[in-house]
Amino acid sequence: MTDWADQLTPVLGAKTADALAKSLNLHTVGELLRHYPRRYAERGELTEIAGLEIGEHATVLAEVQRVTKRSMRSRRGSLLELRITDGRRALNCTFFNQAWRERELLPGKKGLFAGKITAYRGQLQLANPEYQLIEPAAEASGDGGGSVVAEFTAALIPVYPAAQGLPSWSIARCVRQVLDTWDGVADPLPAGLRADLGVADLTTALRDVHLPSDRAAVQVARERLKWDEALSVQLALAQRRQADDARPAPACPPRPAGVLDGFDARIPFELTEGQRSIGEVIRAEVSREHPMNRLVQGEVGSGKTVVALRAMLQVVDAGRQAAMLAPTEVLAAQHARSLTDLLGDLATAGEFGAPEHATRVTLLTGSMGAAQRRKAMLEVSGAAGIVVGTHALIQDRVEFADLGLVVVDEQHRFGVEQRDALRSRAGSRVSPHVLVMTATPIPRTVAMTVYGDLEVSALRELPKGRSPIKSTVVPVAEKPAWLDRVWQRLREEVAAGHQAYVVCPRIGDQAAAGEDVDTPPPAEGENSERRPPLAVADVAPELAEGPLRGLRIGMLHGRLPADEKDTVMRAFAAGEIDVLVATTVVEVGVNVPNATAMVIMDADRFGVSQLHQLRGRVGRGSAAGLCLLVTDAVPGTTTMQRLDAVASTTDGFELARLDLELRREGDILGAAQSGRRSGLRLLSLLDDEDVIAQARDRAEAIVHDDPALREHPGLAGMVADLVDEDRAEYLQKT
Repeated sequence: MTDWADQLTPVLGAKTADALAKSLNLHTVGELLRHYPRRYAERGELTEIAGLEIGEHATVLAEVQRVTKRSMRSRRGSLLELRITDGRRALNCTFFNQAWRERELLPGKKGLFAGKITAYRGQLQLANPEYQLIEPAAEASGDGGGSVVAEFTAALIPVYPAAQGLPSWSIARCVRQVLDTWDGVADPLPAGLRADLGVADLTTALRDVHLPSDRAAVQVARERLKWDEALSVQLALAQRRQADDARPAPACPPRPAGVLDGFDARIPFELTEGQRSIGEVIRAEVSREHPMNRLVQGEVGSGKTVVALRAMLQVVDAGRQAAMLAPTEVLAAQHARSLTDLLGDLATAGEFGAPEHATRVTLLTGSMGAAQRRKAMLEVSGAAGIVVGTHALIQDRVEFADLGLVVVDEQHRFGVEQRDALRSRAGSRVSPHVLVMTATPIPRTVAMTVYGDLEVSALRELPKGRSPIKSTVVPVAEKPAWLDRVWQRLREEVAAGHQAYVVCPRIGDQAAAGEDVDTPPPAEGENSERRPPLAVADVAPELAEGPLRGLRIGMLHGRLPADEKDTVMRAFAAGEIDVLVATTVVEVGVNVPNATAMVIMDADRFGVSQLHQLRGRVGRGSAAGLCLLVTDAVPGTTTMQRLDAVASTTDGFELARLDLELRREGDILGAAQSGRRSGLRLLSLLDDEDVIAQARDRAEAIVHDDPALREHPGLAGMVADLVDEDRAEYLQKT
């Protein structure tokens, strides 16, 4: 019999075990059994083809509609073209020099087809797909004849997350082989807790999720396995919160007649109700010796920076320092200028005629010259009350005099290690207060799960005077002539005295940046991989010499020297540049009210939140904003659904929810940062809000009584199993 921790090689053989390890990072019996089916194909019910994504590895149950064979024009050999359908939409399959398959791939046959989705001539395609046919005899009697395999005889066919060369049905065979020799596992959930929750035992749930008798069995199994995921995450977060409680923070109570009162007395606008109420909460939390960990989320332009500045000034009044960490040098420099302008002479400490309670704002970035850097480092270690910078702030040589508050702008742009390193700058025995700002709204359940040790506040009010932004998708694959109209619109905006952005996903200069290298176009019918994303270095000169000839065009990206970036941004803000071709370096913090139009090239390469952030750069003045989302995405795909959704609403909170619905849940726990698969395979952060909330309450109670889970070894093992070492570190640093 096999055990939970056993390696797969003795059970499945070296070749199969190696394939699972290499393609899916599955090494043990337990890891394979935790690799749950993504969905279930019901015999006789074909898979919906609409919504398949270019680049994903998909498995579909479909019917052969048409088969054609012809000779290739550009090279020797034959091409077998298959058209499969779900009854509503078709998908092309192409086989190279495999004409013999024509004998079994007959119209009317049904089967599972698996492979990487590509596009050819504007249509979705599977090139050289793997497949297994399901013979009609097997559907009727389950006799296993023809090319039918054993796992297809059940009413429900599990469809697993698969990989090239390792299709879903191969994984199903492996799981069945393991289950045949597996005698179950000790349940990590105590029997009393299971009874209290009304969930199945783990052994039954694992068997039923892989080999269900019906949909009801699947539902019962999934409910139990969701609890494993929710409780594991919440236990890890509860342990982190308890550890934080044991480490004090520097108390920074407000001081009358200090720099904060001076700022409030001269602020040139009225605070919104949201700014005032959140400010009061922060005021109280920063006054305590318990570390504040608060996330302030709000739309672009909702006034998060003023909220952060008032918190920083309270800390300065208490005799300590505040640091603001920005994701780019452009934004760091802009924040430093903005804070200095807002403070006026309150930022002139040490200068002749400065007010008695003034402070200093110091900028520190990695590209500063030696003399500038020495001066900034001296101020950081002494005179500066507010320090603004990029990742340069977390280098070992940077020593703060007395760090009391860390403000992180746009947290999603930083790795967790960077955030934790800055947090540690307050010394070994105390933690600074932490205030995180983001213009990417987060649904409540995501905040509960990912930002489990952060309290969340939302600024929903927008300042008066913001202009509407109209967004339109430009589907150049279907309507290539629309691109000409895009450039005409930019010319019209410039002619009206306005300015525009053109955003590209890539800088260019592939060799220097380690970016994708252009590949020659595929031969006729050949597997078509996606072209490299458009680059600023290519698009800017093409526009200058072509459709935007005669306009003043600037270029901005993250690899320009800091002084050059600053010069370009100042010129654009001053109206000396008509069209700024840039990367996402303009995504946050850039404020040019005269910029009214934005063209986002390869818009399908960006996420929903990023697109929303980018278009927030226009419509910041009295004139209406225009955002054109240019894409060659195939109609009917999830990608096109995302773009249509962005175009249909400017409500960032609604878009955040939609983004989560369309994205893989796996990205939520930092899988992209750690490079590992996610611990969330079944738990839906939107649909399972009740489970997450209950799991949080249970975890708090358990950790309160047993912080190290010594009395709950099963739960400790489950946390280690589902929230691996890298992910636990991610959760604890977030």
